[in-house]
Amino acid sequence: MGETRRGKLSPKTLIAIVIGAVILIGGSVSAFIFSNLSGKQEYFLAEKNSIEVLTEKFEERYEPEMSWLEQTEENPTESTVELSAEYNNPNGSAGYGQMDPSQFINNSTITMKNTTDMENKKLSSELTADIGGIQIDGLQFYLTGEKLMVGLPFIEDLLSVKGNDIGSLLHELDPSSFTGEEKVDFASFFEGSLSEEDLDYFKEAYGEMIYNEIPEDAFKAQEETIKVNDQSLDTEKVTMQLSENEVKQILTTILDKLEKDEKVKEILSQQMKLQQLGGTAMNSEMEQMITDFETGLADAKEALTDLQIPNGLTSTIWIHDDVIAQRDFQVQMGPSSEELVTLAVKGTQLLKEDSQVFNYDVTFEDSVDQGKMNLAGDLSWKNNKATDSINLTIGDIVLSYNGTETLDDNKREFERTFTIEDPANGGGSLLWNGSSTYNNDQMNAEHDFSLETATLSQEMASLHAGVSGKTVDSVKIPEGNSEKDLGNMNAEQLMQYFETDVTPKFQQWFFGKLSESGNMGF
Repeated sequence: MGETRRGKLSPKTLIAIVIGAVILIGGSVSAFIFSNLSGKQEYFLAEKNSIEVLTEKFEERYEPEMSWLEQTEENPTESTVELSAEYNNPNGSAGYGQMDPSQFINNSTITMKNTTDMENKKLSSELTADIGGIQIDGLQFYLTGEKLMVGLPFIEDLLSVKGNDIGSLLHELDPSSFTGEEKVDFASFFEGSLSEEDLDYFKEAYGEMIYNEIPEDAFKAQEETIKVNDQSLDTEKVTMQLSENEVKQILTTILDKLEKDEKVKEILSQQMKLQQLGGTAMNSEMEQMITDFETGLADAKEALTDLQIPNGLTSTIWIHDDVIAQRDFQVQMGPSSEELVTLAVKGTQLLKEDSQVFNYDVTFEDSVDQGKMNLAGDLSWKNNKATDSINLTIGDIVLSYNGTETLDDNKREFERTFTIEDPANGGGSLLWNGSSTYNNDQMNAEHDFSLETATLSQEMASLHAGVSGKTVDSVKIPEGNSEKDLGNMNAEQLMQYFETDVTPKFQQWFFGKLSESGNMGF
């Protein structure tokens, strides 16, 4: 019997592992604060301070929105979204006997009302619409931690299914594809991605460990004057130089801990449940996912044996006013000397009270290919007024954002433009204008969206969204005999119910709506 050999990881995957470790080092290790700083301590404290400046500025600028988000997480809230559109027919009115699309579109609205209670795991949703004069209502959706219910406008029953019964229902409908063991954890809908507890675990379990693995003598500090945005800055230049063996040792320590870390495996399982909401997830799938995770770690550890990093890893930062003003990161690595990939990140940033300016180049090069990406931005927030510009350039393609905002007494007015410039395929812009007001336990907003291209003007078509929200006492979930539990029905009962009850009522309702549309002349 031949020996089973795991597939080798590609050079780009190996680099991703190293970059991921560097990010983890910068994010987790920098949570520690020191006094009487060494070069090592200065390096990570500057990383921490830089992240905190950006976070604080975002929270300061969007304090009303953040407060409302907190309201929705801690209290039952009701939100209503009304969508309408406007279309100006470039060819004028439709011909005789033809429907004018603008008449149909301009006389239609869709309204969605959602009431949520995240703590008690309850949600109710109702959809109504006026489609060119045709009224549609009675579309309802309810969700709790245990079950889902759907109300349809043509039947009195509420169709329901429990998360634990999803498997049996799907098995009855398609026994060849489902085993009956599938389950859906509806409670996961009301949970966030990574909780504060999970984030704190990564900081405590991995931050201190990685910090201790990095040797003190890997850092060298010296004073240096640099120029950033035509400004001369006196900085502390700190260089972290890790040898090939040191990088491998750090990565091996991380992989060893991950391989045995049951907490991380539990977090991965929770994330899979979140992604599977609305689908199904069997215990066997969870077990396979954990197995694949463990196999991937083993593959990575094996690949580290042959991994070559001839010049080690070098990361230099220039610190001004306790934050990073310039960065230069370089690493060259691969499974052999013929397959080395070089990755470099170089750039500058000025993180001030009223503005944050940055300009970074990310480049890679291997034996057959090379590429460059530039990310540059200028964010200004002064006297509750914002002027922002961000550009991402990849080759000849430029993705850009330009926006202005004003905030006065919790009312924000804004104009935002997202643009793509692509010489090969053309380009265009998405324009997003509007206003929003947040007042303690309620909010209101108006949003207008339009597209602009070489062949489409923004006046031709637009979408309007009106949003309102308020806190409420509770979310009402219907209870009673009108509930039809589909999870307790076999295939024959399901077929009979839909053929003799649901389908005839749907047909009657549908043809009634067609009659309404006939009265509208469509």
